[in-house]
Amino acid sequence: MKLLRFGPKGQEKPGIIDAEGKIRDLSDIVDDIAGDVLSDEGQARLKALDLSNLPLAPEGSRFGPAVARVGKFICIGLNYADHAEESGLPIPDEPVVFMKTTSCIVGPNDEVLKPRGSTKMDWEVELGIVIGKKASYVTEAEAESYIAGYCTINDVSERAFQIERGGTWDKGKGCDTFGPIGPYVVTRDEVADPANLKMWLKVNGKTYQDGSTATMIFKPAFIVHYLSQFFSLHPGDVISTGTPPGVGLGQKPPVYLNVGDVMELGIEGLGEQRQVVGAA
Repeated sequence: MKLLRFGPKGQEKPGIIDAEGKIRDLSDIVDDIAGDVLSDEGQARLKALDLSNLPLAPEGSRFGPAVARVGKFICIGLNYADHAEESGLPIPDEPVVFMKTTSCIVGPNDEVLKPRGSTKMDWEVELGIVIGKKASYVTEAEAESYIAGYCTINDVSERAFQIERGGTWDKGKGCDTFGPIGPYVVTRDEVADPANLKMWLKVNGKTYQDGSTATMIFKPAFIVHYLSQFFSLHPGDVISTGTPPGVGLGQKPPVYLNVGDVMELGIEGLGEQRQVVGAA
């Protein structure tokens, strides 16, 4: 299944993509794409529906953030061997963990704002994991069963804030609009191998990132297992799992985003995004 949220900002409704690629309105069935709706039991109820009986979303509806009420937005840094190399950093022995603010979450095609004082705004196409049930101290072998599905994420970053302003990375990662999620969550049963998906990102029509989740150092099941050793994961938590090479910081010389630039990105089977950079 492809689960999503559609409609104006702040008024999103839950939806599902039917066999013809059209959005069907789930708001008479569930309150949102969140919580127990993402569990195996919740998904089973949705799979049993006759989608042809559900109303169609209005033509041209906006895609909202694919998951509602995200409790934690967790990120894994330097999780691609080739990206660590372009960053001039060693391959980590354990996952590098940081957080993005949940207030940065926006829809996949919403405007992304360049923060005031920003000089090094960057892009990162990433595979997102959506948690379906509470995970605490889970083994790697059982971790996959805690994943509701996968999605496309742009881990927008401000490198000067992240690297040059002291402290942890978080201040360059959680700026308003820096977390486009969607267009939808693809349930795990429809993703044969999340560690072998093509992914790409263009800026103003030029391809910068052209990679695959195959070069991930730590795979999705291990990441869920690993994080659950430190804190519990809950339904609707989102994990952004790192980016392949080709970010602006890694160009020679570096290339950064400016107002008016257009980012286009996608992951095989998980949908595409398009964002225009505006001014905060």
